[in-house]
Amino acid sequence: MERLGTGIGWRPEIADAVEEMPGVDWVEAVAENVCPAHLPESLLRLRRRGVTVVPHGVSLGLGGADRPDEGRLSALAERAQALGSPLVTEHIAFVRAGGVLTASPRLEAGHLLPVPRTRDALDVLCENVRIAQEALPVPLAVENIAALLAWPDEELTEGQFLYELADRTGVRLLIDVANLHTNHVNRGEEPARALAELPLEALAYVHVAGGFERDGVWHDSHAHPVPRPVLDILTDLASRVAPAGVLLERDENFPEPAELERELTAIGTAVESGRTAARRAVDPAPGPDRAPTSGPGQAPDAGGRGAPGPDPRTAGGTEPARQRLALAQTSLLSALVAGTPAPEGFDRVRIGVQARSLAAKRADVVAKVAPELPVLLGEGYRTAFLAYAQSHPMAGGYRQDALEFAESLLLTGRPRNEGVRRELREWWLDRSGPAPRSRRPAVRVARAAQRVLLRR
Repeated sequence: MERLGTGIGWRPEIADAVEEMPGVDWVEAVAENVCPAHLPESLLRLRRRGVTVVPHGVSLGLGGADRPDEGRLSALAERAQALGSPLVTEHIAFVRAGGVLTASPRLEAGHLLPVPRTRDALDVLCENVRIAQEALPVPLAVENIAALLAWPDEELTEGQFLYELADRTGVRLLIDVANLHTNHVNRGEEPARALAELPLEALAYVHVAGGFERDGVWHDSHAHPVPRPVLDILTDLASRVAPAGVLLERDENFPEPAELERELTAIGTAVESGRTAARRAVDPAPGPDRAPTSGPGQAPDAGGRGAPGPDPRTAGGTEPARQRLALAQTSLLSALVAGTPAPEGFDRVRIGVQARSLAAKRADVVAKVAPELPVLLGEGYRTAFLAYAQSHPMAGGYRQDALEFAESLLLTGRPRNEGVRRELREWWLDRSGPAPRSRRPAVRVARAAQRVLLRR
């Protein structure tokens, strides 16, 4: 893996600051927010300066029961090629459920949800990763995610699960140390044990981010400063392996550039502390809990493009495992977004916390993709949307969600203010058709005349 150095998540809100920030060797851009045919000028300028740009996918759902969608894979490949990226990254998560495998309505989480660490889920994930590797023009790295809840009856620890995934597919790993901290607070999992079990030779790079704790639950917000425990986990990791790259993620609530630079400096200091500890170590040999780095469990090949040949453990096909996983994931997602009872074995309190978190995120993202809605509805936007979300699970993307929310309001005669309702109707009509409605006066007059005739 080529050395990346120190990086930061590129976001439009801080694009100018990132360009001027000293010591930034590379950036990561959310793949779904980048159009290959119209790359942001900021990213083009960074590329011309030799700054590496890595597309980071969030919607593929490699941990879901379905095989990866060909269209989403093609889109990810296009972005990698347009950006000249050395690799692409995605998440070990599921983001949708239902559909053909369960003969039930399709549900979208709008968020990264944890995969059960079971043999079924591992077999499905390995096959999905191989499908993605074959479709992508560059190596793939996959990221561990943060979780508010745990699946019952898991068969593997996080470290064991990731080790087998890398061993069986040759995929590289993107380790988020903030997510290890999240899982420590929320699920009682020790970060040191996870690091000890990982095939660190497969490490592509590292994520660092902030969050906050509320009522004993850690929320991986990407909107708060990086806390000391996360930096300590980064130091521990750097004492075990020299990471090719370390990247600071921030998705909202952006501070002044100077504050971001201070966080980057703190990250560099944490990495250097780990390297110093490694140099001082008398015995660098792995401890008894460390997974072996040679022999049958050897780490993946350096290219990260996947192990050759079919895996004998899935040679018989994954269809039965996919069916079982589909039922389990649909049951959980339905409880989170459709108000059905929590599946047996889950912590009902945590189900409630996650459900409220998903609804709040939906409201926030819809407000971003359709900023006219909170303007039109004012202070009533959030209350109205959360009430809508309780009985309307998301079935498509956020843009479709915004349209369906507006349609729901209009069908029930809301907002009560006639002028606001008229503006909302015009907004919905402009965006619900295959193309924006014409603004030419003659066309608008014709539309008005047609409405009068239809009323007769």
